[in-house]
Amino acid sequence: MSRGEVVQALSGLMLGMFVAILASTVVSNALPRIIADLDGSQSVYTWIVTTELLAMTATVPLWGKLADLYNKKLLIQISLALFVAGSLIAGFTPDVGVLIVSRVVQGIGAGGMTALATIVLAAIIPPREMGRYSGMFGAVFGVATIAGPLIGGVLVDTSWLGWRWCFFIGVPFSLAAIALLQKTLHLPSVRRAGVKIDWLGAFLITAGVSTLLIWSTLAGQHFDWASGETAAFVAGGVVLLALAVWVESRADEPIIPLGIFRNRTVTLTIVASVLVGVAMFGGTVFLSQYFQVALGKSPTVAGLMSLPMIFGLLVSSVVAGALITKFGRWKIYLVAGAIIMTIGMLLLSTIGAGTSVLMISIHMAVLGIGVGMLMQNLVLAAQNDVPAAELGAATSTLTFFRSMGGAIGVSALGAVLAGKVTSGFAEKFGAAAGNGGTAEVPDVSTLPPQVLAVVKDIYGTATAELFLIGAPIAALAVIAVLFIKEKPLSTLSGDERRAQEEAAATGIPLH
Repeated sequence: MSRGEVVQALSGLMLGMFVAILASTVVSNALPRIIADLDGSQSVYTWIVTTELLAMTATVPLWGKLADLYNKKLLIQISLALFVAGSLIAGFTPDVGVLIVSRVVQGIGAGGMTALATIVLAAIIPPREMGRYSGMFGAVFGVATIAGPLIGGVLVDTSWLGWRWCFFIGVPFSLAAIALLQKTLHLPSVRRAGVKIDWLGAFLITAGVSTLLIWSTLAGQHFDWASGETAAFVAGGVVLLALAVWVESRADEPIIPLGIFRNRTVTLTIVASVLVGVAMFGGTVFLSQYFQVALGKSPTVAGLMSLPMIFGLLVSSVVAGALITKFGRWKIYLVAGAIIMTIGMLLLSTIGAGTSVLMISIHMAVLGIGVGMLMQNLVLAAQNDVPAAELGAATSTLTFFRSMGGAIGVSALGAVLAGKVTSGFAEKFGAAAGNGGTAEVPDVSTLPPQVLAVVKDIYGTATAELFLIGAPIAALAVIAVLFIKEKPLSTLSGDERRAQEEAAATGIPLH
């Protein structure tokens, strides 16, 4: 593919990536309205977000393995089609039950899109040239993650649109991406005789991860962290994952080749990705609630307040990518990004109900700069260090662990936030105010001034503590990337490397 064809194909990939990631966050500001309109309970609130994230996380390894065996272009179009189907069902949903099912379908499609976009990128672009493009993808990923609440808030506050457009908005973009990829993406078909998909391994991985994610979502709210239910969920998840490892070690075509964990770079980038997911998603997801409750902003204004983080992430991701392409050095950006991300988390741990918008914006920009330098370049480091035949598995494994870190971070830190808020209400207003940790988020517009000041302080303090918990987790990412060994970036694309490796294995020279 020529450079012009590559740019055209990337536009379709980035469009699909944007809407897939957007689906995870666009509903955050719309959830109170959705729950009210569909007569849902408070317990449904969390599930509308976590079912989509869970389905996306659990199916990423399977999509990655399929990409190593079948036509990547067809797979990415199938994933976009699934996303469209889920979005339409969600937009027309009559009740919360159908909505949760539609979010699962959306999540499966989004899982394919997020895994396959990076895999296709590696197939058509050499690592030595990847920095420029991976920076753009990192920016798209970050912008979609953080801009979702802004877009959702605007849709909810616009009377002639409403919350259903939080689901409809992705449909035309997804259809455009399918058409654009059909016209511009040209990849050789991979046809291998006797291919066997390890469906048992896929089931065990999905079941094990889903069990642990469901536990981290429910613990602290529906039952105690130290309880019989926790023991049952954790034991079940660990047993299922242990069985998955046993099955994968004996499968001809494992979903996650265990051999890639013998690669030091891959293992360390996976560890760093989990930590980034926990720190970034676990902390930033709750900023929107902080803006609306602790600072008293509207959904639209709360979304606008996330722009400094978007800008910091966008600039650092693109600039770091361009510098990597120019000079061929990449480790310095991983280390610097991890350090800056940790500093950003520490700065945000100082916020409260009285913090000025300017100071919050500066703190968020610092966090965005760090994440932008780190997130996508971890993928680049791993892709540069594995055989071409394992590009799909390595990339999807990295994406899988980052998403799982994010899901665990959101669930666990969400439970911490609920506990802090409940204890704060109990301390200030008496034990009945906590309502067992299930009280709804208060409508600050209806509270008298004296009560409002106390509520704002409770939410401001609780949110700051989340970032204080997230800071040492981010600091562990610094240690992980310090031990990654920097290797020169390859000048061959994934398809060229695959052809070269196959020629070396068969003894037939390339012409």
